[in-house]
Amino acid sequence: MADARHSPTVRRRRLARELRKLREAAGMTADEVNRKLEWANGKVNKLERAMTVRPRVTDIRVLLETYGVHDQTIREALFDLTRQARERGWWTAYGPLDDNYVEFEAEAMKISTYELAIIPGLLQTPEYARAIQRARIKDEHEIENLVQLRMERQKILTDKNPPKLWAVIDENALKRSFGPRQAKIEQLQRLIDTERLEHVTVQVMPMKIAPHAGLNGSFVILDYKDDPTLVYREAQPGSSYVEGVAEIEERRDVFQFLTATALGPDESIAWLRRLAENE
Repeated sequence: MADARHSPTVRRRRLARELRKLREAAGMTADEVNRKLEWANGKVNKLERAMTVRPRVTDIRVLLETYGVHDQTIREALFDLTRQARERGWWTAYGPLDDNYVEFEAEAMKISTYELAIIPGLLQTPEYARAIQRARIKDEHEIENLVQLRMERQKILTDKNPPKLWAVIDENALKRSFGPRQAKIEQLQRLIDTERLEHVTVQVMPMKIAPHAGLNGSFVILDYKDDPTLVYREAQPGSSYVEGVAEIEERRDVFQFLTATALGPDESIAWLRRLAENE
């Protein structure tokens, strides 16, 4: 597999931020740049919003000249960033995806996830992932393709520098039936085995807990070393990403409440063991 920690999408976000800062430092508006370079309306905005899927080094070179950026170190760093942003991630081998969450997940430093209805994708067994896909897809070839993609995604947890994964899972998701008894036990054991991993924490949210803010829906907080945090909400037909500071802090507060309210990590593993034994 290609380097799971390298995401062209994250690189595009980084390039977009740098281009915007340089334009503002030059005292120019996006429209002024478009007119000066005789570019199509909106081209600069697309670059600055990371909407240009394969940015060109030639365009970046022209922008740097326009902004008066002559420092060779800065120029080469941005050219390298542009080349990385043009690359295709390993996930493209699995065909077009519903959204680009995989790309954002691949380079996260910390992943904080709360799940109401299903077990987080990074902790699913193949049989569980297969059952989840069959609930919405009929084509077996497509199902197997998505299961393999999910298993490939999980390799970030065994990288030399894996992300910190903190998962709070509602009891409903853990008790929901999905297949043969052995398959259920294997999925529970997959969660129990995270006890050995210092970078993975699993907590169970009991159903007996009074109504709380987490009931508004599942979400994932993606933190990066050099890039702004994202909050992801999966939904059908369209998922959403939140970048606003206020919204992100609100989700952090909710997640902090959930971790403080759920069973502690050790208690959660013990709970999972009892559930597996009673299957």
